[in-house]
Amino acid sequence: MATRARYKRRRFQNTEGIALVGVVVLILFAVISIKSVSLMSKVREYEAKEAALQSQIDMEEARGQEIAEFEKETQTRKYREKIATEKLGLVYPGETIFKKEEK
Repeated sequence: MATRARYKRRRFQNTEGIALVGVVVLILFAVISIKSVSLMSKVREYEAKEAALQSQIDMEEARGQEIAEFEKETQTRKYREKIATEKLGLVYPGETIFKKEEK
């Protein structure tokens, strides 16, 4: 009889241990699941920020190209003549200037 009682006690202790391990595993699973959900939301948030920043980068690159083209344009003789005529009122010798009369 004593052996049966020991056997039942051991079996009950094993069952308690298995149940305890099961509870710990379930708690770990719940914690990991909750953390993964929060991490996925952060990933989506960071992807949206990345997309916004990439669009800003593209806009600035386009602006840089426009500035480079404008710089090339300002180095031409035609542009300098246009600015000298419009802003400074300079003309070539022998050139006649016609102005409209304002009424």
